[in-house]
Amino acid sequence: MVEQVATNPTLLQDQVASLLVQPLEAASVVLAAGPRIFDTASELRIPKLVSGTTPGFVAEGGEIASTHDVTFNEVKLMPTERKSIKSILRYSNELVRQSVIGIDSVLKARLVKDVSDALDTALLKGAGTTNSIKGLTAQSGVTTGALDVTDPDSLLDAIAALNAQEIIPNRWFISGADFASLRKLKESASSARYLLEPDPSKQSGTTLFGIPVTITNKLSAGKAILADMSTVAIARDTSPSVTVLNERYAEFDEVGLRVTTRYDLGLLHPKAVAVLTATP
Repeated sequence: MVEQVATNPTLLQDQVASLLVQPLEAASVVLAAGPRIFDTASELRIPKLVSGTTPGFVAEGGEIASTHDVTFNEVKLMPTERKSIKSILRYSNELVRQSVIGIDSVLKARLVKDVSDALDTALLKGAGTTNSIKGLTAQSGVTTGALDVTDPDSLLDAIAALNAQEIIPNRWFISGADFASLRKLKESASSARYLLEPDPSKQSGTTLFGIPVTITNKLSAGKAILADMSTVAIARDTSPSVTVLNERYAEFDEVGLRVTTRYDLGLLHPKAVAVLTATP
């Protein structure tokens, strides 16, 4: 648990919750990218059809072949031992009385940033150790590929790898350094015309080969993700909850705000996520 001392006045618990819950989904790059979110207070088991029937053409009155080898699997999310993200924010009563500006937006920004930073780091590259979240780059069974920021063909290869499995990806996750390297590419050594966005009048920085890009430094340079986000399942035990601690820091004449939230991530179709890695 992390403790911070902040210059913020007191707010009612329901006010803080209303400031935090919805903005978190907008601030989190993963939650805002369109995954499937399941609210659950217990372990969640999502069934998956591994193999199905083989339909065929049958004449009128002909016997329809029956199949008994349909197999199922499941994605397990939010086990009881999954840990929560927690933080305590402290502020003094003097600052409450002396505040001359409305700082509810400052408090919201601070809380949302702290929680979304920790959550995004876990959802993108969490190792899953000690009962924490296993992020996208650590999931097993994903499509893998090479990332070469000097050659956009590596991005097209990743798209082609998913297309070959009849998957239409809808989101890139890439670091700021790698995206900048891609944006600097010119059509040729003697040209000043940018390869990825040749028309400077167009809005830039939003797509790569028609697929929306989320630029996040939660991913290290040399690592990128291409995914169909509808196949990413996120379990949410509780929306960010806030508890006002009026007495714990009474000897310091301070009040605390405790923020807790609990999430988990799994893949409904692992091959619909491509993890690209640069060659060292």
